[in-house]
Amino acid sequence: MKKRLLPLCAGFLLALGAAAADKRIVLLAGSVSHGKGEHEFRAGCLALKHCLDQVQGVTSVVHPNGWPQDPGAFQGADAIFMYADGGGGHPAIKPDRLKILNDLARKGVGIGCAHYAVEVPKGDAGKAMLEWTGGYFETFWSVNPHWEAAFTSLPKHPVTRGVQPFQINDEWYYHMRFREGMRGVTPILSAVASIKTLNREDGPHSGNPGVRASVAKGEPQHLMWVAERPGGGRGFGFTGGHFHRNWADENFRRVVLNGILWIARKEVPENGVHSVLTPEQLAANLDEKK
Repeated sequence: MKKRLLPLCAGFLLALGAAAADKRIVLLAGSVSHGKGEHEFRAGCLALKHCLDQVQGVTSVVHPNGWPQDPGAFQGADAIFMYADGGGGHPAIKPDRLKILNDLARKGVGIGCAHYAVEVPKGDAGKAMLEWTGGYFETFWSVNPHWEAAFTSLPKHPVTRGVQPFQINDEWYYHMRFREGMRGVTPILSAVASIKTLNREDGPHSGNPGVRASVAKGEPQHLMWVAERPGGGRGFGFTGGHFHRNWADENFRRVVLNGILWIARKEVPENGVHSVLTPEQLAANLDEKK
């Protein structure tokens, strides 16, 4: 009897261990926005899902068109990634939705935001974003120019594993509003912005005295960052992602994939997430746009 029980028990424990190691990622894609090849939230999330699903122990699901209608969409989620329009149209800023995400974040669920989804209004939404991800785009403080950012050096962190220095043109938002003293926040992608990125008049997204002073001093601008929460949860913000074509760049893609694993508390591979996207795969699932 004992000889028969031991293999059964061992198999049961292995199954439990495998189940415990599984991570569920929810990717929330915003509704149709901008022109063809821009703000391709659904196609971008589906491309990231294709890559994530190649990682052992990871499952992912994409909910298109903003906030999911299914009340159980976040059940069992280890991380939630939002790639959508932001500001007043951000899918998460309604009070009931903020509460749902606040509750999940305080239970340790990771939250990541990309591109326009890093922008929310000041007030309750801004405070929530600071708690979830450590920083956000604040109007009349942050700016959203198109420019080629050069990432000449990278910090040592699980999210930078396998990522090489690179440069790429995107609508890289910068001069984010971060937690006081950068508490619990680690910059991942930083670049020095040219004064040419501030060639517009001051406005809610275009310029302000604070950002002009920062750029004049040559201060590095943090375009991706990660954050840890006191309760053990994790988050990140990534300001690129305007142009869908940029997901073809292996370093651009890898740093985001690494970030999603990290906020889900999944060990990032030693050389980062290996993924391949063919031109055909990247071109699939684009939104119907004029």
